[in-house]
Amino acid sequence: MTKRKPPAPALNVWQQCLLAGLKELSAQQPADLRIIGRPRFIADGLAGVRIRLHTADIHHTAGGLVLGEDEEFILVLPAIERLPPHVLTPHSRFAGTPHVLEGNRLCIYLDATREWDPDAGMSAVLNRLWQWLTDAAANRFDSTTALYHAVGGILHHTPGTPTIVAREPEAHHMAHTGWLTPRSACRLDLSGRPLGEHSLRLPILPLSHSLPWGAGRTLADLASRIDASPSSSTANQQPGLGSAPFLAALAHSARRNPEGTCQYFVFAVPHPTLPASSRFLLAGRLPVQVSDTLRRTPRTPQELSALPAEVRESTIEWCYLSDERAAVTTRRDAQRPVNAFQNTHVHLWGCGGIGSWVAELIARAGAARITLSDPGSPITGGLLVRQNYTEADVGSTKAIALAERLHSLRDDLTVDFCPSPPSPELLDAALQADVIIDATVSVTVGRFLELVARHPDRRAVLAQMATDTAAASHGILTISAPDTGQGPLAIDRASGQHVLATPDLEPYHALWTEPEPGDEIRPTRGCSVPTFHGSAADLAGVAASLVTLLGTQLRWPVPGTHLCAQPHTGTQPAHHFIPYVPRPDDPPVPAWVPAPGPSHDPLPQLTSSVGT
Repeated sequence: MTKRKPPAPALNVWQQCLLAGLKELSAQQPADLRIIGRPRFIADGLAGVRIRLHTADIHHTAGGLVLGEDEEFILVLPAIERLPPHVLTPHSRFAGTPHVLEGNRLCIYLDATREWDPDAGMSAVLNRLWQWLTDAAANRFDSTTALYHAVGGILHHTPGTPTIVAREPEAHHMAHTGWLTPRSACRLDLSGRPLGEHSLRLPILPLSHSLPWGAGRTLADLASRIDASPSSSTANQQPGLGSAPFLAALAHSARRNPEGTCQYFVFAVPHPTLPASSRFLLAGRLPVQVSDTLRRTPRTPQELSALPAEVRESTIEWCYLSDERAAVTTRRDAQRPVNAFQNTHVHLWGCGGIGSWVAELIARAGAARITLSDPGSPITGGLLVRQNYTEADVGSTKAIALAERLHSLRDDLTVDFCPSPPSPELLDAALQADVIIDATVSVTVGRFLELVARHPDRRAVLAQMATDTAAASHGILTISAPDTGQGPLAIDRASGQHVLATPDLEPYHALWTEPEPGDEIRPTRGCSVPTFHGSAADLAGVAASLVTLLGTQLRWPVPGTHLCAQPHTGTQPAHHFIPYVPRPDDPPVPAWVPAPGPSHDPLPQLTSSVGT
């Protein structure tokens, strides 16, 4: 009895729709588009349709992709509805051309989620393909930025593997041993020395070419692609090692790592067009069972055939490598005003409603050191509504809890503490810090800053930040530049006189007047200090605006007062700057007193509503 062949898989509805659109276009333009043969299933429900485009009329520019009179492509129809088809070439002639992935896949969409409209159908796909060919032939692609990932142009990542973080400024031009130290179940840190008792060793090896076809699926695939000579179109040959040293180094590291652990490796892969200093780091690992087999291999392998078949054919688990080395990474905030805080020393006095958010924003902006000061009142659950703390912080002092949060944001940030103003110890802050931010709204602190402002050798910019009582939706930032004899308190007083005399600035009058009835609340029963109305969204928004405004002037400070309003207030102007201009009737600047004793200020120290 003759065995019947299983029925061929059928195209799903989405694939049928795409194919119907392709046939319609071919019928309309038979001289330019031709379908060759019938669709063929590739894998995982994907269907490939071979087409031929007439490309003789596409203009060619020196250095651009050379096209024949006709070029053939494979349109891969997705199995999942409304996803775009992707385009393959049945040859490797385009390998090394910008926006060619794994040697034969054309990247016609940089971001399909934004650029692909499913309702446009196959017509949109062919238009993108035609535009891609036109740009490639005209040499319009920038080869230095065309590939998001240097190895085959694709991300090598196996779900479930940890992320490897690389921050040490190592160029990896030479083969050497590195170390991976677990930070969590999903993070390993790459370093040049072991950072803990659980650190694992791994080989870090430079390759001689960019692996234009990708790194493969198995160890055998990887070894063959390392040894393959790149074609002239993809050549960016640099000093590097072949598969034999890699296999030997892999086995050597495996034997020195504990049983039951994965064996990792990292390649420093040259970019297809950029110089050697821009090597891309590619990380992978062998599964635990395969790693243990490699450990028990009696001889150091000099070639792939010397390894057990289980190791040779093992599937490589690729790890996402977060390459954060300064030489190859551009900060996402590089062009933003807050970048002025990078590598600065910031004194922050007051860790409450404004200060707790300001601290995080400055830490994320790249400050090198943040010195915190707060009176020391413990955090209560009610403060979590709007201050930058968590349940785990309740009962802790604000400065200590905030320091822990800042350390959780950045490993390289220095956070320390100083006494609360008006401690004489803080007078040295004028010489040490780049900026002192007062977020206390305390009269005593303001008077103390006037003393700091008069320091003859002051380098610190002095800044005061606050918000309004009624809604915490208007912000005020007062700046005293190092060459300004007056401190923020005197500048604020002059600005207040101007604002209160200017009808157009009426929405900001509340920043200088006593609260109206109902502007404040008492959050708890009994003897509770009145505080302002405001949410975390209000305070975070105001703090972000004030930090940004301070960033605009941190390098070239101009004394004066910034006023700002959140968009939902409808206040106009939403931002207004009042420059400080000394007047003849200003009180004279008192002489500098280098070491004052305890404050004799007749006004009591005020606990700001902003801090509660």
